[in-house]
Amino acid sequence: MVSRPVDSAASDPLRAQLQRVWGYDDFRSPQREVVRCLLAQRDAIVVMPTGGGKSICFQLPALLQPGLTLVVSPLVALMENQVQELRQRRLPAALLHSELPRWQRKQTLQALEQNRLRLLYLSPETLLSVPVWERLCQPAVMLSGLVIDEAHCLTQWGESFRPAYYRLGAVRPALLQHKPAGSRLAIAAFTATADPTTQATLQRVLHLDQPEHFRLSPYRSNLRLQMQTVWTPRGRQQQLLKFIQAQGRQAGLVYVRSRRDSEGLAEWLTQQGNTTAAYHAGLSAEERRAIEQSWLNGALPFVVCTCAFGMGINHPTVRWIAHFHAPLLLSEYVQEIGRAGRDGKPATALILASEPTGLLDPQDKQRRQFFEQQSSKQARSAQHLLKKLPAHGDVASVSRQFPDGGLALSWLHAVDRLDWQDPFHYTLRSSSSPASLQSNIDAAQQMVQYLYTRGCRWKFLLEAFGFPQKADFRCGHCNQCNS
Repeated sequence: MVSRPVDSAASDPLRAQLQRVWGYDDFRSPQREVVRCLLAQRDAIVVMPTGGGKSICFQLPALLQPGLTLVVSPLVALMENQVQELRQRRLPAALLHSELPRWQRKQTLQALEQNRLRLLYLSPETLLSVPVWERLCQPAVMLSGLVIDEAHCLTQWGESFRPAYYRLGAVRPALLQHKPAGSRLAIAAFTATADPTTQATLQRVLHLDQPEHFRLSPYRSNLRLQMQTVWTPRGRQQQLLKFIQAQGRQAGLVYVRSRRDSEGLAEWLTQQGNTTAAYHAGLSAEERRAIEQSWLNGALPFVVCTCAFGMGINHPTVRWIAHFHAPLLLSEYVQEIGRAGRDGKPATALILASEPTGLLDPQDKQRRQFFEQQSSKQARSAQHLLKKLPAHGDVASVSRQFPDGGLALSWLHAVDRLDWQDPFHYTLRSSSSPASLQSNIDAAQQMVQYLYTRGCRWKFLLEAFGFPQKADFRCGHCNQCNS
């Protein structure tokens, strides 16, 4: 944060609120511009690196204007962390998710009806659940904004196992039908990783109205990117162990791709004399919170985790990230390495990958093949269901009648074969050409290209996310530039 004389805040109401609530002297670019955009009730797409201060950009406007801002968040752990921090600052925020005790859920719904909240965090599925939706539609409930936090999840998960994401574009008009004439509801999509294709998808699916775009480069000159080739499963373990031992007690994270992997690897690393724990979405809220606190206070130098860990957790002194398994998508990778070196001091991101043939260690190849097979299977299932669906229908009936019916509707929306009349009712589009969806498979191939590129790794990442570089650009701190 940039320091300025405190007395100048008196003539700057936004900065005065920033200082009063969060204690920062001034905004980072482009925080002030985003805040003004949302206060003016304009739509926005905000792409800012991890640690760039995205949350303040929508929390501050929510506190400065009447009405409730809904924050759609993908993970319970992320909601819990952000709401706990807001409550510590005595701000009117709450969350709703399926793990809440009944009394707490009832209390939050009452606060919602009585307009006592300024921020409500919830998943897309909870937003579109009957008890929550009916209350939000009450004319007396004032709404001021809809924020899609970690918005890249819409494109990563909306077509595979979180179909409710693809219904979010119908939320605004459906809610405004129940509000007084002249009511407005701005939509803002926030993410650390969105390439031009993802940004276009967000604008189309969410029905954003001429959104303002705010983009910061993900480039971090203090973050060294390394890739090591592994030849066998045992070799992968040994490479990781050697890397961890070289870090001493410095804070870090080891990313794997499944709950089973996190538990198995954490157990093996413990047997090798390390103090660690497995973290995944299958743990209870109390277990997750205990691991997070142990990591934040240094009792656990590192955690073996899935993508469920890290979002919304503020640990500025993380010195290293290790990917035991390569993520399937480049956007996941950039999200996860962005948790290292947030204090601006040197940090390292290591990724372990099988040699390209995968003859002796086929894990990476099998994971990609499974992903492609599942995508193809889903496409065939949706195309088959298309022949049976009525031209007009509702998601509840389709989900009851057909296995994975909700996912199929999401897929058909993604390929422009379906429109949502509201978040619960659809209309099919006629088309003479067969539906197809290649984007996720293409995105997975992009990750493979990154792993085996012979050029500068930062240049590859920057160009993939829409920040073109000069032909001779070399970062000087990746294993390709330093080899």
